[in-house]
Amino acid sequence: MTAASPAATHEVFNQSTPWADVNLFTANQPLQDALRLHAPSLPLAGLAALGAEMGSAEMQTHARLANTYKPQLRTHDRFGHRTDVVEFHPSYHALIGAALRHGLHGTPWSRQDTGHAHTERAAGFMLFTEAEPSVLCPVSMSYAVTPALRGNSAVWADWSKGLASTQYDPRLALFSQKSALTMGMGMTEKQGGSDVRANTTQAVHDGDDAWGARYRITGHKWFFSAPMCDAFLILAQAPGGLTCFFLPRVLPDGGEGAVNTIRIQRLKDKLGNHANASSEVEFIGAMAWRVGEEGRGVAQILEMGTMTRLDCALGTSGLMRQALSIALHHTRQRSAFGKKLIDQPLMRNVLADLALESEAATALSIRLANAFDHKDKSEHEAIMARLLTPVAKFWVCKRGSVFAQEAMECLGGNGYVEEGGEGVMARIYREMPLNSIWEGAGNIMALDLMRAVRRADTAAALDAELAPARGAHPALDRLAGALPLRVDAMTTEAEARRLAQDVALAVQAALLLRSAPGAVFRAFCDSRLSGDWGYSFGTLGAGVNLDAILARALPA
Repeated sequence: MTAASPAATHEVFNQSTPWADVNLFTANQPLQDALRLHAPSLPLAGLAALGAEMGSAEMQTHARLANTYKPQLRTHDRFGHRTDVVEFHPSYHALIGAALRHGLHGTPWSRQDTGHAHTERAAGFMLFTEAEPSVLCPVSMSYAVTPALRGNSAVWADWSKGLASTQYDPRLALFSQKSALTMGMGMTEKQGGSDVRANTTQAVHDGDDAWGARYRITGHKWFFSAPMCDAFLILAQAPGGLTCFFLPRVLPDGGEGAVNTIRIQRLKDKLGNHANASSEVEFIGAMAWRVGEEGRGVAQILEMGTMTRLDCALGTSGLMRQALSIALHHTRQRSAFGKKLIDQPLMRNVLADLALESEAATALSIRLANAFDHKDKSEHEAIMARLLTPVAKFWVCKRGSVFAQEAMECLGGNGYVEEGGEGVMARIYREMPLNSIWEGAGNIMALDLMRAVRRADTAAALDAELAPARGAHPALDRLAGALPLRVDAMTTEAEARRLAQDVALAVQAALLLRSAPGAVFRAFCDSRLSGDWGYSFGTLGAGVNLDAILARALPA
């Protein structure tokens, strides 16, 4: 008998290929159908192009490199001069450049004529998240600042064009010399967290100029997101109370020493979100301009927070979709016990259950984005935007981490291994908690929901939203019938999380009735509303049409 070659022991087989060089949009039927429901006249060519780019192996390589080689803080140059700059890997710039090129930042505010600018941007944001979510922090904030920044008309007049430009410019330079601008924010402080009214940073009036009332800011920020942005919205205590300020990195005179006195103390060492720089800073008499009236800072910032909370739901939905796609792709190729994993009954139940969760998250997130497109012209849409923002942020983001864990388990040990950043599932898992925590964790969303339901017209609007689904499923009828009464009677904070959950599930079910096949709608209602479900994914009842759900989730 001839001895086997040592190399023969290292034959690689029964492994899946990377989920790469795919069109993330054309493969995503639930997203396409959600768009057809809410924006039937929307051209889809741009999203198809974005889906192809974000699904490419090239963009996946950029995502890996941007997360492997984290941002580096350089506080001083070699001569001892203070610099306060953050250096990024070139892949970071390639990614954020693509995000701006596809108009995922401030562009929707400049092309409202389509009637679906926010909905289209929401779909694009989800597709980009599938490739790389970390770099979207400054993109999201640049999108969200618009409603608040209009509180200073002079600043808005000078900065609005740059915030909508699609030609990314990473330089530290005067705003008027750059092809595009990005913005970040600084709200929370060491002692306060979400209780921003406890902020101690001080603002002293320093005269008036072309941008209005100018102040000197002294203090700190515990979380100062994306410190290499061109400007920031911050909160500080003025004589009239907590106030919103516009704080640029380069002062408008643009002369020698025109870099503002923002001292970056350190970058946060985060669980995930590695490609993005989050920092702690101090302001040493930094120059800023008031946005809105003194004492109205919280109201100004809430406008911004509403938009970023939409992005939290969108981002989690995108990560769910990517985790599901990777799990489906892997289980189609890997075999165990004589069958492909996807043909094993237990695995089929798990995958179908994940597919239901992913589609429901997509449906709710796109519905919320659509409300932002129409809230200025429709009272019903304005109420839905106010109600569904905390509901979607709470529920979709809460489901993210457990979803990612189950999807990772579909890959077994292969999902847990990163191997130089190539293990995308591990990166998704680390990223999931961020959207739940950022811009207000679960309890803050529950409190926001309490404020929304105190409006006298909220219960009636929710009843109207659910009306098209009446008679479609007994469990949905029971839940939808009870919710308006619960909304009207809601007085106890301790019940607010449960209300957020139930509103989310009812609205998701009603949306699936209109955008998904009957097999998806019935399975969702039977499991999430009727109780024919366990306490983990993969516990769908025996009557569920797994074949139809899986075929829809990712076409062969």
